[in-house]
Amino acid sequence: MLKKFAILLFCGFLSISIHAQNFGGGIILGLSTSQVSGDHLGGFNKAGILIGGFVDLQLSNTIKGQMEMTFIQKGSNNPKMNENGITDISLSYVEIPLLLKYQQSSIITIEGGIETAFLISSFDNDIYGKLSSNNTREFNRTDISLFIGIDYSINPKLILNSRISNSILPIRAHASDATFQFNKGQYNSVLSFALHYIL
Repeated sequence: MLKKFAILLFCGFLSISIHAQNFGGGIILGLSTSQVSGDHLGGFNKAGILIGGFVDLQLSNTIKGQMEMTFIQKGSNNPKMNENGITDISLSYVEIPLLLKYQQSSIITIEGGIETAFLISSFDNDIYGKLSSNNTREFNRTDISLFIGIDYSINPKLILNSRISNSILPIRAHASDATFQFNKGQYNSVLSFALHYIL
């Protein structure tokens, strides 16, 4: 229900942006690279797709607010699974970032914000493929992250965006259910690169 409401809200914003002078919008196409802290693996080895759209509102000469809706793949990849037997993780989300953008120069913009992601699919993999639900632990349905990023304006219509984000709440508990201070479980870390085309 919440995902349907978010999609309808985004479509409403996109419709407004077409008719309102201060609103803008566009499409997003890119690549995500990710890892999961607490899975005994390291490195942004999981590649995935990032696709969606955005609407924005000019708040001042240098400040802009933006809302996005994207499909993004996250998780972790173990290139040495045959050696160490550690499973990796495949996750797919519908994600809604809310952000502020500060135009630092004519071609550089700095951004930061919060994003809420709704889980579409999740599974662990071993050398034989996807594990059954009986042999894995359930992931939380929502992933909330903070992020910072930077835009590089290629031309008035095309922007190259790079962004790094990290979960602020665990995506699931550790296998042992142990916690220590701020380490409450496993967390997504994502580095993404995307082209934003302004309509």
